[in-house]
Amino acid sequence: MKRDDLVVEGLPEHEIPALDGNNAPVHREDVFTDMEVIGEVPADFGGMYVRNGPNSFYQPQWRYHAYDGDGMIHTVMFDQGRVTYRNRWVQTAGLQEEVQAGHALWQGLKEPMRRDRPDAPLKNTANTDVKYHAGRLIAMWYRSGMPYAVDPLTLETLGPADFEGAINKLSAHSRPDPHTGELLWFDYSLTEPYMQYGVIGPDRKLKHQVDIPLPGPRLPHDMAVTEHYTILHDFPLYPDIEAMQAGRYKVKFHADQPTRFAVIPRYGGAETIRWFEAKPCYMLHVVNAWEEQGAEGLEVVMVGTPYRMHKLEDGSIDARKLEKTIHYRQRDFILYEWRFNMSTGQTHERVIDDLLNSEFPIINSDYQGRKNRYSFNILFPYGGKEEPRFPGLVKHDLETGGFVAYSGGHQFFYNEPGFAPRDGAKSEDDGYLVTIAWTPKEQRSEIHIFDARAGRMADGPVARVVLPRRVPNGFHATFVTRQVMDRWQ
Repeated sequence: MKRDDLVVEGLPEHEIPALDGNNAPVHREDVFTDMEVIGEVPADFGGMYVRNGPNSFYQPQWRYHAYDGDGMIHTVMFDQGRVTYRNRWVQTAGLQEEVQAGHALWQGLKEPMRRDRPDAPLKNTANTDVKYHAGRLIAMWYRSGMPYAVDPLTLETLGPADFEGAINKLSAHSRPDPHTGELLWFDYSLTEPYMQYGVIGPDRKLKHQVDIPLPGPRLPHDMAVTEHYTILHDFPLYPDIEAMQAGRYKVKFHADQPTRFAVIPRYGGAETIRWFEAKPCYMLHVVNAWEEQGAEGLEVVMVGTPYRMHKLEDGSIDARKLEKTIHYRQRDFILYEWRFNMSTGQTHERVIDDLLNSEFPIINSDYQGRKNRYSFNILFPYGGKEEPRFPGLVKHDLETGGFVAYSGGHQFFYNEPGFAPRDGAKSEDDGYLVTIAWTPKEQRSEIHIFDARAGRMADGPVARVVLPRRVPNGFHATFVTRQVMDRWQ
């Protein structure tokens, strides 16, 4: 699909907030194969790096928020040192409706929601995350909506991923289990049931589903899975009901309420949930979770990147600062661990690292739900407003709290990477980090490949592939190995 031949009225893109520089959309769907390479692309790994992100099809004529754009998937295929890039829009129902009308029908987060469409007050853009499950890419939306199935080779949208009509929405950070082939999912809503959890089998059929009892609407963003358990989140940050009734979207943090985590057996009912309380906080993304046998019994361990909690002079939590940080899309995170003791019911918490401001964590997916040592994160500057700069990458050691980081300063701004295991890998970090980088000086996008072993990441990319046009800043990514893809061909 091309948008070059469409005449669209409105402000020039550079005059719209969150559409400057590399936030501006591209208007073409392309395939590139013969590209300039700086260095040498390693031939000892294969598979596909996939990244989702916002890319408005029609020029916004409203106060644009970066989360508003239509979903566009970008893939980079690696095959014995050869590289192929491809991109296509996710053909959601909302986008198709707008294309038929010839103009945008929805606005975004900074504007009132559509009251004439109670079925879709906001447009489900499927622009947030993308995962590989049972031979298909699944594009998902952060507000919890219908996911869309995409062909991993052509990027053709195959239609809603409703799993034979079993679901009509799930959250962006539902998680595939590479060990079982299952997709573990949750969704959330402003009406009861406020949260649901379930399991889709490798046959793409619903295997399990349960309502999660919550006292009201919440804003969970992610979930965690172990071999036998799932961890669901109830943070004391949730929609401001009065603002919602007035047609505005606003969140409020309740610092006097604890964080609660629901630990539920993978196929358990609501009666099997163990609720664990923790310090008030809010978190977007989980690193990983696993089970560990300790001196006091079984512990379910979860690592993530919550927002840094600032304090007022009297020692209480500065709730308004957190709300403003979230509202302005500022970055201020720490690396943190929770341990839930299944015997005592106690929660133990600790800071792993509060020196670096890092987020968008990814791991070697072979360790999903199993104990791992390394997390690869994006580095951020502090402050800003709708801050788009992701100037570095860091490899965190979850055991020691140490890290190895790389940044080209203002020369390179990154996207969430994917971890590509080396053929015949001997250790957890034996492989490569693959990501898309924006180079402001040259005004171009590149594919960067880093050696992820030991301290080698700090040496910078071993190869840079220059793309013929830029790739806009985006959200989440994954790497699908050649072996996993071959299993479903």
